[in-house]
Amino acid sequence: MHAITIPEPGGPEALVWAEVPDPVPGEGEVLVDVVSSAVNRADVLQRQGFYNPPAGASPYPGLECAGRISALGPGVLGWSVGDEVCALLSGGGYAEKVAVPVGQLLPVPEGLDLTLAAALPEVTATVWSNVFMVAHLRPAETLLIHGGSSGIGTMAIQLAKAVGARVAVTAGGPEKLARCAELGADILIDYKEQDFVDELRKATDGAGADVILDIVGAKYLDRNVRALAVNGRLAIIGLQGGAKGELNLGALLTKRAAVTATSLRGRPLAEKAAIVAAVREHVWPLISDGVVRPIVDRTLPMRDAAEAHRVMESSTHVGKVLLQADTAA
Repeated sequence: MHAITIPEPGGPEALVWAEVPDPVPGEGEVLVDVVSSAVNRADVLQRQGFYNPPAGASPYPGLECAGRISALGPGVLGWSVGDEVCALLSGGGYAEKVAVPVGQLLPVPEGLDLTLAAALPEVTATVWSNVFMVAHLRPAETLLIHGGSSGIGTMAIQLAKAVGARVAVTAGGPEKLARCAELGADILIDYKEQDFVDELRKATDGAGADVILDIVGAKYLDRNVRALAVNGRLAIIGLQGGAKGELNLGALLTKRAAVTATSLRGRPLAEKAAIVAAVREHVWPLISDGVVRPIVDRTLPMRDAAEAHRVMESSTHVGKVLLQADTAA
């Protein structure tokens, strides 16, 4: 098969479309012929040499894919060759084939194009596990999403609105904020021009956010704590603004607030399977009913992954950037 390889860490040009050995499904795995994959920030970090795959995972980038099952490994039940699926991966999505643990497989939601399904696994698993399973967002509460126009952000807006929450977002510029508003965001904050703590307090009569979904990390830590409501929950899922910051424990005590930080890629198989099962139960019906949909900025040929990474790093996109496999190559 062909896959995007990284012979040496570097810029987007470090991504090389090359012929590599086909994967073989192991115990409890299926082989998926990839139709499409999606680009995530973690892929950029891996390309730069900062985020190696977990032990035993594929060395190729790509944390999600959509395609068709072409072979079943030993012990696989409940799936058949030919099934159209999408999957959460530890790596290997930028390839024509990938071996996937069955606990990380999802059927393509009813009525959704197979190619578009690649935009779902990573964002739905990340948002559902953090906003709902960890932070327990409830109806009528306020959720602040940093990076509202990102793949994570556009999914978080929709899921939060679907359960009856009020949504605040930060994004860079009026065009991105307008897209967030189209998806249902109630409070729009331009982080380039406005202070999100002040704007959130104004919009909530001083209460703040019950839950904050943060991709920035250290740079926003102090302001995030100040922006939390009493009994608020801060869920950190990214470190774009650094990994080390000063935490005001006194402010946390006063607000009876909580800070959590999670990643998805390196979790044990059982934990990933539990998250994927929750996504299938709670999110998939919303997608099939058209209440929630994947937001895709553009689709590029998989061999042009370097261009997709340039788009990702420019932060000009809204939603997901997809890579479409060309199995005839």
